[in-house]
Amino acid sequence: MSMLQSVPVSAQTIFLLVVSNVFMTFAWYGHLKFKTVPLWSVVFVSWGIAFFEYWLAVPANRLGSAVYSTAQLKTIQEAITLVVFAVFSVLFLKEQIAWNHMVGFGLIVAGVAFVFYGRT
Repeated sequence: MSMLQSVPVSAQTIFLLVVSNVFMTFAWYGHLKFKTVPLWSVVFVSWGIAFFEYWLAVPANRLGSAVYSTAQLKTIQEAITLVVFAVFSVLFLKEQIAWNHMVGFGLIVAGVAFVFYGRT
């Protein structure tokens, strides 16, 4: 029996979405640390990184559709994106998260709560 079979589908989905978001955040924003590299070059590197992101995100959504609606899947993905982006921004890009960013993120999290409100 595979070790993953004992992990709930909901947890597998979230894990895959977290890892896929790490890849996508590097694909979309990692090049900002290398502004002297030609744009065509960073686009190709970003596509290469995004290729691996798709290999995680597509299975995550397929698995997750067994336990979540598509609106819930998208909402989970967006909430994960915010967390991954905030960590990436601070640790990799060395940018600060200001209070207004936190308030905005908090409002988005409130939206997540509404999407899941009454979930059966």
